[in-house]
Amino acid sequence: QVQLVESGGGLVQAGGSLRLSCAASGISFTVNVMGWYRQAPGKQRELVATITSGGRINYADSVKGRFTILRGNAKNRVYLQMNNLKPEDTAVYYCTANSFTDYWGQGTQVTVSS
Repeated sequence: QVQLVESGGGLVQAGGSLRLSCAASGISFTVNVMGWYRQAPGKQRELVATITSGGRINYADSVKGRFTILRGNAKNRVYLQMNNLKPEDTAVYYCTANSFTDYWGQGTQVTVSS
């Protein structure tokens, strides 16, 4: 059974930092891409950042220079370091892993107060 478990969300003041973690298990084949998406209330889910097995990284323009995505040394782990958080970063953050199909975590809430 495939599981993606996120952690690290919470409430933080504007300008603060959070670090999200995601551990994927039960995926039989190579995970090509891992990443983070987010969904704010009333909005569509959007890309935050992705990283390939080869280390290629893609960021949404809105988070460039503030967020950093990292793949862990342990297999199928990914992290999102979020600095200088803004109220507009408030959303549920979802971890995703792609291995012939897309797998999703349950999401972790990030709330940034002004």
